[in-house]
Amino acid sequence: MKILASGKGWIAVDKPAGISVHNDPGKDLCALAADRLKANADLKDTTGLGGRDRLYAAHRLDRETSGVILLAGDRSVLSHFAAQFENRTVDKYYIAIVHGRLLSGTDPDGWVTWNWPLTKTAGGRRNPRGKGPRKESTTLVRVLNHSDHYTLVECKLLTGRKHQIRRHAKLAGHPVVGDRRYGSKRALEFLRTQHDFNRLALHAARLEIQLPDGQPLTLHAQSLPWQMQQLFDGDR
Repeated sequence: MKILASGKGWIAVDKPAGISVHNDPGKDLCALAADRLKANADLKDTTGLGGRDRLYAAHRLDRETSGVILLAGDRSVLSHFAAQFENRTVDKYYIAIVHGRLLSGTDPDGWVTWNWPLTKTAGGRRNPRGKGPRKESTTLVRVLNHSDHYTLVECKLLTGRKHQIRRHAKLAGHPVVGDRRYGSKRALEFLRTQHDFNRLALHAARLEIQLPDGQPLTLHAQSLPWQMQQLFDGDR
């Protein structure tokens, strides 16, 4: 877990895949980040959070997803950040590897719009839209590169439904590589046995938000996770 940035009442970390953000006492990201603070004198001074037993996430990432996440220990700071996510004023960008050859969009910047309505709750492999009332859901997707069997894409979320990128990718016919919920069992077995690949190929790469003092803040993950980079580079 790499600490990307910090300030009074908050820190931003690069979450590894496979760790829950919360709801796993003593082992989740919020608890592990608090332990890091206790062991780092400089961070304790700059954040003022050294005595906390746990921090609180201003937003969420799935357990399987890696990348940038913002944590706070001060209640007023947490409320400030959480309000921006609720009001959709935060720009969130992800990098993903999807199955197949996705074509670039006709938009001047190359964006493709995925806008299938989704339920608030998760869907499944056979019904990614989900059961029950569906709400407007929009994901912008831009092709970055192609390998023989996969496409490396950048995604920007305009709405925040559960598993939104993963569900939209499935509906587009290009499931996210390594997706145990929405991908095919055959593809998962091939990735495991032929490439020793056992994670979801989805990474929260960038977050643009406003600090409590009004200054803009852009948080970047340090690099694409090595498992994703190795799989994509080796598919030639």
